[in-house]
Amino acid sequence: MMFVKSGLMSLLLVGIVISVESLETETGICSYYTGSGTTASGEAYNERALTAAHPTWPFGTRVGVFNARGNGVTVVINDRGPFVHGRILDLSKRAAEKLGIIEVGLERHCKIVRLT
Repeated sequence: MMFVKSGLMSLLLVGIVISVESLETETGICSYYTGSGTTASGEAYNERALTAAHPTWPFGTRVGVFNARGNGVTVVINDRGPFVHGRILDLSKRAAEKLGIIEVGLERHCKIVRLT
């Protein structure tokens, strides 16, 4: 769940409010990918899982992903990518559905927050 209070973006996780400004964040373009095969972490790619690919964050990192419309989803990094200049995260199909970007294919105003 995400809410805005006093102009500061915050996350509500298990009853604890965390200021996003105190966590590692990136902003840019998020996209999604589908297919099959093995991810860089060795797991089978599962488009129904809430996972994502990031170029450098460690496998197993939990990440909050938010768009400009206030939609958000929590994913786990299990792959490397995206491999398109200017993109910061590739989401699984299910994560993209939850974020509401399936029809467009990407989110230009995406903010990702490293939670763990």
